[in-house]
Amino acid sequence: MAFMWDLLFWLYFANAVLLINHEIDSAYWREWNLFKLPGGIAVFLVVHLIAIPPILYGMILVHDGRYSGLIFSLILCVAGVFAFTVHTYFISRGRQEFRAPVSLFILAAALVVSLTQGTITIYLMGIR
Repeated sequence: MAFMWDLLFWLYFANAVLLINHEIDSAYWREWNLFKLPGGIAVFLVVHLIAIPPILYGMILVHDGRYSGLIFSLILCVAGVFAFTVHTYFISRGRQEFRAPVSLFILAAALVVSLTQGTITIYLMGIR
């Protein structure tokens, strides 16, 4: 069981790194325009000042083997699947953002890691 928690921690860590890098990429592509969000870079940065600390806190909870860490883990998994899905949709509609090879790699890796992390998270939720 300890092995599964360790594995979940490292998957969470990898997913957090991928999604935070995706958000850095999002600033390059001016994602706020893609979603028609007001406020430009200023609001984008404020949103991330609020969003990143819970991601990191969730990683601490997973490291400590807390059930609440599993909730944070599921939320991060949903974020990874959502990022992949929404950007794949926009690309399929002809948008030019996120078509750079590294952008596509980050999105695809986030999907794979999110699905793997989600599977382990659900498994650990079931055996508690």
